[in-house]
Amino acid sequence: MVDEQERDEDRAVYIISVAAELAGVHPQTLRIYERKGLVAPKRTSGNTRRYSDRDIRLLRQIQDLTQESGINLAGVKAIIELQAQLDALRAQTDELEERLRAREREAGAEGKIVPVASVFLPPWQGHPRP
Repeated sequence: MVDEQERDEDRAVYIISVAAELAGVHPQTLRIYERKGLVAPKRTSGNTRRYSDRDIRLLRQIQDLTQESGINLAGVKAIIELQAQLDALRAQTDELEERLRAREREAGAEGKIVPVASVFLPPWQGHPRP
C-alpha cells in the first residue's frame, strides 16, 4: 500500500498552469525554479512539463522558505539537497537497525552482540562484565 501511495504522489499529472496555481506562484517562477535545479518536472513525449503531488509539496516548501523565511534560491537549493541526504541517511539507518535486530534474533541463546570496544581491550584490562 505504501508503494502504491508513493506511486500516486510521483505521478506527474499537473500541467504548469495548474501546478503554479496550486503552489501559489506564476508559471514563469516554476520555469526559473527548474532552471535553478530546484524542481525537475517530468516531461511528456511532446516535451510538456508535468508536475506530481510531490512536486507541488516541494514548490510550496520553496515558497515558504523564500517568502516566509527570506532565504534566497541558492540557500533553498542547499536546504533541499541536505533534506534529501538526511532522508537517505535515515533510510540507511533504519535498514541497518533492522539488520542488527535480525542478527540479534538469530543469535538468540547462542550469543550476544557486544560493543566492538569490549572485544578489543588489551589483555591486561580484561573484558568488562555485563
